[in-house]
Amino acid sequence: MNIQVTKPALTWFREQFSLNGENEYIRFFARYGGCASIQNGFSLGINQDTPATIGALEEVDGIKFFVEEEDLWFFKDYNLKVKYSRKTDEIEFIYEEPTV
Repeated sequence: MNIQVTKPALTWFREQFSLNGENEYIRFFARYGGCASIQNGFSLGINQDTPATIGALEEVDGIKFFVEEEDLWFFKDYNLKVKYSRKTDEIEFIYEEPTV
């Protein structure tokens, strides 16, 4: 799986988590509750955390966005695109099928 974070989403993360881009990590993880479009009964959570066993990683301007190996099941081999919505002033998660 791949992680893609758009520039507007990166700005949102910098503001919401007070990030300066020096060896900082943002984790995407499966959490119980909610309804993600690819997993019923689960949703995607985010927090600032230090990785244990990285399953997927994308570094953008010094900020490392990652998913732990134990949470890869949630994505069902989809890629994760994280973008910012001006309309809702929040980030959105888009699950994309891998291209061959």
